Amino acid sequence: MTTVTAFDESERLIWAGQAGAYAGSFARLCAFPVEWLLDAAEVRLGTHVLDVGTGTGTAAAAACGRGAKVTAVDAEPSMVEMAALNISTADVQVAALPSLPFRDDEFDAVVANFVLNHVGQPLPALAELRRVARPGGRIALTIWSVPAAAGQALLGRAIQAVGVTRPAHLPPLSLENDFPHTKQGFAALLDKAGFAEVSCQTLNWDHRTTPAEWWSGAVAGVGFTGHVVASQPPELIAEIKRHFDLLSTEFTGPDGSLWLPHTALLAFGKV
Repeated sequence: MTTVTAFDESERLIWAGQAGAYAGSFARLCAFPVEWLLDAAEVRLGTHVLDVGTGTGTAAAAACGRGAKVTAVDAEPSMVEMAALNISTADVQVAALPSLPFRDDEFDAVVANFVLNHVGQPLPALAELRRVARPGGRIALTIWSVPAAAGQALLGRAIQAVGVTRPAHLPPLSLENDFPHTKQGFAALLDKAGFAEVSCQTLNWDHRTTPAEWWSGAVAGVGFTGHVVASQPPELIAEIKRHFDLLSTEFTGPDGSLWLPHTALLAFGKV
């Protein structure tokens, strides 16, 4: 049985109204794997593709650029509003895993860029993605790997340096629904969900940003880490910022920009 879990509800809380702040901070980072994601799903001219968790619409826009027929959904209304403004040729609507408002076998391909990290029941979520894809269709997904790469861990290290722990109102993913965020663990999850010809690869890159841009997402409360930062009293936020500035020097180039190493996993398979 698929239900909306406490973890799902906390994710809705974290991302509520955050489209603008996300677009100005972490969206460029999450855009990096998009072309590989679409290649893995074999998205091309005429492909009917569903982009789940579209965010501001980066993957959907890239699919439209390939001549695909695109439907895109996100659980957060502010994301849907921004994505719809960004992509006039896609059908963009509010919808969320684990239950999508589409017929069985409706799409040639399904993609989900950094979405499975944010659902309370990953296996039922994959079953739902499989349901809406036609037999022989393709699925491709990205997640962040664990342990996190050095650049991805920067903000978390600054938080830990001041002794801030996970807030009680943000429950972790339950143990029975968690899975290893490794190549083997991610591929095994797709196998368990019934996909065929499953493969998984590691993506490594240095994301170039600025200290101001990176901090802006955190202090605005974007994502789990940002929500933790923004929910602290002002004096603690200032202390987290001080540690952020100190730790950022490890990744600062001669021009003052940050080069942040990140690692993600791209898994794909066939229905």
